[in-house]
Amino acid sequence: MNDTPAPGSAEARHRLAWHRNLRWICGLLAVWFTVTFVVAWFARDLRFDFFGWPFSFWVGAQGALVVYVLMAALYAWRMNRDNADDRSVEAPPPAMPSQGASRGPGADAA
Repeated sequence: MNDTPAPGSAEARHRLAWHRNLRWICGLLAVWFTVTFVVAWFARDLRFDFFGWPFSFWVGAQGALVVYVLMAALYAWRMNRDNADDRSVEAPPPAMPSQGASRGPGADAA
C-alpha cells in the first residue's frame, strides 16, 4: 500500500536522481523559452547597431545559438557528474581474486 521506497535503497536514490534531473530539465526549458521568445520579442525595441548590424539581429541569430550550445554543454556536464557520483556510490569495491583464481589453465599440471 505504501509506494514510498525505503530511505537509502537503490530505488530511493534513483527516484531522487530523477527528481534532480527533472528540476534541471525544467530550469533549462525556462532558459530556452526566455531566450527564444522573450528576449527575441523585446530585442526589436533595441534599436542600435552592434558591429554594423542591428542588435536584434545579433540576439536572434547569434546570441540564442550560443546560449543553446552552453545549455547542452551544461546539461551533459551535469549528467556526467551525476552518473560518476552514482557509480561511485553503488559500485562495491572489486573483490581480490583468490590464489586459485589467479592461476591460468594448465597451471596444476606438473
